[in-house]
This record gives sequence, C-alpha cells and structure tokens, in this order.
Amino acid sequence: MKKTIKATVVGLTGVLALTACTSAGGSSSEDTLSVVAFSVMETANEGVYEGFKDSDAGDGVEFAPSYGASGDQSRAVVDGKEADYVHFSLETDVTRLVDEGLVAEDWKEATPTNGIATSSVVVFVVREGNPLGIDSWDDLAKPDIAIVTPNPGSSGAARWNILAAWAHIIGEGGTEAEAEAFVSDLLANTPALPASGREATSAFVEGDQDVLLSYENEAILAKQNGEAIDYVVPQDTLLIENPAAVTVDAKDAATDFLEYVTSAEAQSLYAGFGFRPVAGVEGVELPEVEGANDPADPFPAPAQLYTIDGDFGGWSEAAEKFFADGEDGEPLGIIPQLIEESGADAQE
Repeated sequence: MKKTIKATVVGLTGVLALTACTSAGGSSSEDTLSVVAFSVMETANEGVYEGFKDSDAGDGVEFAPSYGASGDQSRAVVDGKEADYVHFSLETDVTRLVDEGLVAEDWKEATPTNGIATSSVVVFVVREGNPLGIDSWDDLAKPDIAIVTPNPGSSGAARWNILAAWAHIIGEGGTEAEAEAFVSDLLANTPALPASGREATSAFVEGDQDVLLSYENEAILAKQNGEAIDYVVPQDTLLIENPAAVTVDAKDAATDFLEYVTSAEAQSLYAGFGFRPVAGVEGVELPEVEGANDPADPFPAPAQLYTIDGDFGGWSEAAEKFFADGEDGEPLGIIPQLIEESGADAQE
C-alpha cells in the first residue's frame, strides 16, 4: 500500500483546530459549567452555548469546555477531572461514571430522548469528486484502498465505524466468521488508527488516503470549512447516538443546559453543523445545511439503518463482545484481537 498517514496532526485549519487539552477545571464559579465532551462536539457546541446563554435559564452562565477522545474523557472524569455536564460518543462512557457514583443510575430518564443528545450516521469520506467511485462497504475491502478510522480503544467514533462494517455482513445474512474476515480486510487497509474522531479527520485531510470512516456531521463540517472532500452515505449504515448527562454534584445550571440541548431549538442548531435531530424531540426546524450533499434535504434516509439496540443487543452486550480490553485475565474482544493481528498502529 503506497498511501501514507500523518500520525501527528495538530488539526484542521480554522474552527476545526483541535483543543483536546483544554481544561474543564479551573473555575469554581456557580455560573461556570465544566463541560467534558468527545472531540467531535467542539465546533457545534459553540453555537449551542450561545443559544443557551441567550435564554432565561442560561443568563449569566459561562462554559469551561474540554474535548478529547470519548473514552479518554470518561476515564479522566473518573480520575477527578471537573465535570458538571458530560457528552460522550458512547453509552458505555456514561455507564463508567454511573458505576463510580458520578452520574445517577436513572440518567436516561432526565430527557425525552432517553439520554441521547446528538445523533448521526456512519459515512465514507472520500477525495473531492470521489475519483475511485467508492459507494459501498464492499469497495473498502478491495486491495490498495487506504482507509483512516480512529482507534476503538480510545475513540467512540471508531466503535460505531467498526460495528457498521460488521452489521453490513450480518445484515446481508453473513456469518460471524464472514464478518470477522471482512473487518480484517478493512483493518489490513488501515495503516494507522488515530486516537480520536477529530484526529482521524485531520489525518485524512492532511494525508493522501482514499477513505475516512466518519460521522456524517464530521464530513459536513469539513466541507463547510472548505476542505476538498466529498462523502457517501452508504445504502446500509449504523445510527450513531451520543449520550449526555449531568453529574451528581453538578451546578444547577447543568440540568437546565441538558434540557436545552434536547430542545427543538438546540437540535436545529446542531443540525446546522450536520447532526441529525434526535428521536424524541418534536418540532425541530431543519435549516439549509451548508456542506451537505443536498443542503435543502441534508439527511437522506439510508435503505437500511442498523441500530445498537436493535441489531447488537445494546452497548451492554456489544462493548464486552467486541471491545473488551483483556484486563484481569479476561479474553480480548473481537475487534482488539483483529487489530493486534492486523499490525495497524493504534495511536493513543
């Protein structure tokens, strides 16, 4: 494979610049909310912060955000990172905080969306004009196709991507052995696995690979910022659902902010940055979304949309089966084992 990947990339230009090291702490003010979120949320959150501050509930509230790979952010909160409001890629990253007594067990009941704050789908980001004509999962397993996807050990985005590939085989009647072989073929075409979804986007934009597996909203944001890419929504893909919650010791305004995030107004703001409105929120007015394949109809329905709950038994089952880290003598999950066998550079 002649394609290369830049392992150390500071970030995209402009508003796509990474700030994974921004601290969520450093302020004890009752009017400052510490937000700990996964990296993909950085740009879109700025508009939502402003929208909340313009509301009665948000009057005088300020934000101290931190962004990074979802799993890393969740573990940092367990280790003492200050957090009033958390917004992660995966439910398991919230569950970790529930197990530590940092988030209430009934956190899903706090919103009409069952705890989900943003949603998207897995897409293929390709070079402008899609010169290789990539339009299906099967195209990704062809020889000499170079792929970028994040490291599922640290990134929630990576787990969605990999399970979407797995569902493609199982959904068409394939066996688990055939799904493993297909994912192995994808990993064989993936020279490195950046630490987060945002770092993967940066690596693709700065590199010369053929395909980036990504959130649809990341592709739209990159196009909004003038990057020379296109994206393909495959005929079958996986629904991405990102949860949010307040911590047990959160400042009062955190609950108001969570309520705002799951309102029609905030979901419309998120839609402007490429996120699909979350199920359970009524009355969302979709804007014309710059950067979408069709700005007037930005979120086409795939022919087959798989879900974690419907096709994988929920994250409680999927996390252990596919992504167990092998600690304490337990066996590795399917995906870490396949990554080890592939020799891909899993960055952290």
